[in-house]
Amino acid sequence: MQNAKTVLGVLRERGRRGLPCDELYRQLFNPQLYLLAYGRIYANHGAMTPGVTSETVDGMSQRKIGRIIEAMRHERYRFRPVRRVHIPKKNGKTRPLGLPTWSDKLVGEVVRLLLEAYYEPTFSDRSHGFRPRRGCHTALREVDHTWTGTSWFIEGDIADCFGSLDHEVLLSILGEEIHDQRFLRLVRNMLTAGYLEDWRWGATLSGAPQGGVASPILSNIYLHKLDEFVETVLIPEYTRGKRRVRNPAYLELQNLLAKARRRGDRVQARTLRQRMVGLPSADPNDPTYRRLRYIRYADDHLLGSTGPKAEAERIKQRLAQFLRDELKLELSQEKTLITHARTRAARFLGYGIPLQRQRTAELADREPVRVDYPQKQFIARLLADTCEICGSKGNVQVHHVRALADLAHAGWQPSDWARVMLHRRRKTVVACDVCHDRIHSERPARPLTP
Repeated sequence: MQNAKTVLGVLRERGRRGLPCDELYRQLFNPQLYLLAYGRIYANHGAMTPGVTSETVDGMSQRKIGRIIEAMRHERYRFRPVRRVHIPKKNGKTRPLGLPTWSDKLVGEVVRLLLEAYYEPTFSDRSHGFRPRRGCHTALREVDHTWTGTSWFIEGDIADCFGSLDHEVLLSILGEEIHDQRFLRLVRNMLTAGYLEDWRWGATLSGAPQGGVASPILSNIYLHKLDEFVETVLIPEYTRGKRRVRNPAYLELQNLLAKARRRGDRVQARTLRQRMVGLPSADPNDPTYRRLRYIRYADDHLLGSTGPKAEAERIKQRLAQFLRDELKLELSQEKTLITHARTRAARFLGYGIPLQRQRTAELADREPVRVDYPQKQFIARLLADTCEICGSKGNVQVHHVRALADLAHAGWQPSDWARVMLHRRRKTVVACDVCHDRIHSERPARPLTP
C-alpha cells in the first residue's frame, strides 16, 4: 500500500500538469489516507460533538477504518444526514450549521485531502480562502501592495453562496477533470444526504453541507470558474496602456518649481511644492490607460478599476450575468456596491479598503511561526496496537476526552487510565476493548476527603 504523502504528491503533480484523474475512487481503499485524515482532525473541537448518532471520535480504531474501506469497496458507504443546529450571528440573526457523524467527518477529510492535492496547483493566485499558506492576511497584503491607482471598487457579494451551489453544476465541473464515476457518485451522495432538524429529515437540493469537512474545497472548485472568467475575459478586456500620461497641471507646477529654484526663490518654491502634493503626477482620467484588479476570499470578492464609474457599472453587470447563466448564483444587488476609492472605503474581510497606515506606527510584522504538531507520534501509538493502560496487545481503540480538567477534580482520586492521561498531558489514551469498556462503565472514584 502506497504511503499517503506519496499518493497526494502524485495527484498534485497530475494537477500541475493538467492530467485527468481516472481512478481516484481506488485511493479510498488506502488505510494510510484515513490515518493521515484522523491525525489532522482528531483534535478539532467538533470531533467530540455527535451528529445524528452518538458516534464521536472516541473509540477510534483501525477496525473502524477497515469497516469503512470494506463499505467503500462494495460502494455501500452512505453519508448520514447532518444534525442541523442554528448558531447566532453578530447581527442577531442565526445561520444553520450541519454536524456530521464522526465517520462522515473522517471520509470527508479523506475526500478533501484528495481534491485539495489535485486542484490546489490549478487554483488562481488571486484566491486566498481555505487554502494552504493563504488567508485573510495574504489577501489584504496583495491589495495593499499592488492596488495603487485604483479609482473604483466593486464589492462582490453572492447571495447565500454556499447554500446555493448547484449540485449538477458542481458535479459537471468535477467531471471535467475527474473521470471516475464511482468517486462522483460518492460526492453526490455527500451533497444529497440531507439534514435532520427537530428529528425531521430535510432534503438538500442545493448547496454544500455547512459544517462539512469537504465543503470549503468544493466551494473553491466551484468558484474557480468565476476566477477564470475574471482573469481570462474581464481583466484582458479592461487592461491597456503601459503607464498613464503625465498630468498637465502637475507638469506646469513642476516647471514653475524648477524656475523658482534656479532663481533661488525659496518662498515660491515652498508654495509650489505644497500645491503639487495635492495633485496626482499622472492623469487619473487618461483614456489610454486601464487596469482591473481582482481578489477573492471564499465567496467574498473585490475588484478594483482605474476607469470611470460607467465601466465599473458594466463590470458589475457582466459579473452578475456570468454568475446567473454559468454558475446559477445571484449577485446581491443591494450588497454589491461600487465605491469611489478617494472618498469612501470599500469593505473587504472586515477592513476598509484602501488600507490606511499610521505614519507614527512601528511596523513589527513577522512571518507566522509554523507549529509542527506530533501527528506521526499519535498515529504510531495507534499502530503499535498496545493498550497503554494494561499493556495487552491487539484490538485497541483510542479514548478521547474534551479537556484534561475533567479528569482532575479536586478531592477525587483519578483512576489508572486518568492518571496515564494526566501524567502525559494528553487528551487521548490507547486502550484495549476491556479497558475502554471499563472507562465508560466505571463510576467516579471515592473522594480523598470525607
